[in-house]
Amino acid sequence: MKKLNCMIVVIAVFLAGGSVDAEELYKASALSKTGEFTGGIEGPAADNMGNVYAVNFEKQGTIGVVAGDGKGKLVHTLPEGSVGNGIRFDKKGNMFIADYPQHNVLRVDAKSGKLTVFAHEATMNQPNDLAIDGNGNLYASDPNWGASTGQLWRISRKGVVTKLVGDMGTTNGIEVSPDGTKLYVNESVQRNVWQFDLSKDGKVSNKQLLRKFEDFGFDGMRCDVKGNLYITRHGKGTVVVLSPKGEILEEIDVLGKHPTNLAFGGPDGKTVFVTEAEKTRIVTFRVAHAGATWSKNYGK
Repeated sequence: MKKLNCMIVVIAVFLAGGSVDAEELYKASALSKTGEFTGGIEGPAADNMGNVYAVNFEKQGTIGVVAGDGKGKLVHTLPEGSVGNGIRFDKKGNMFIADYPQHNVLRVDAKSGKLTVFAHEATMNQPNDLAIDGNGNLYASDPNWGASTGQLWRISRKGVVTKLVGDMGTTNGIEVSPDGTKLYVNESVQRNVWQFDLSKDGKVSNKQLLRKFEDFGFDGMRCDVKGNLYITRHGKGTVVVLSPKGEILEEIDVLGKHPTNLAFGGPDGKTVFVTEAEKTRIVTFRVAHAGATWSKNYGK
């Protein structure tokens, strides 16, 4: 599959009358140095300049940024008692962080850099990963690791919190399809990947099993513009790519056994950044299609 994808790129450029120095797709390499982040490295979110943000830089309760040259630095220290997990940006550049110990979603203002509590819900187990739709509404997975159960929440762009589902397995990775009509969530312990129909007003229905795996857990996941789902496989050390029908298209070795989450970024949205906890670093690889939020039609 990998060789075929590269050949297609070469042939297409050749037929167009150009020359090509073909890049290799789906092959990971290390971006950041081992040890800059703690074992709680998670929540990557990238911009179009090649910078990627992740939680727990140097110590717990922080956010760091790693530039395209692999150099990292501290950019935010969270309030006392707060620890981040998933991160997402909205279209205006505001950053949202799942703060699991305090049952919060935090917000960093794009212009002022001020950090505030955007939403709080005491009945959450621990807000874990975040998804965002084209209108700026957030969706949060909410696992109870001890009980192997989980919930799903919607946080509107005004900060209103609504429980969507309360009787799931260990909910973890969560994502919205490029057209905004599906909500995907995986269950780490049960190894299921579910899809729901997602209405325009943010309600879910028609729960269907997209794919079940027989081994290894899951963590974060994201969609590309074609609707393919990229899922980190915790313990196996890979990112698996599923088609919208649940077929396995690729499986990429990420150079460590504990990938926690991933994000699309770079100037064309075709660079994937993966946070990996075994070696506490960010790895990266190139893909054929950009992330869902890079689509010009996203949110329309």
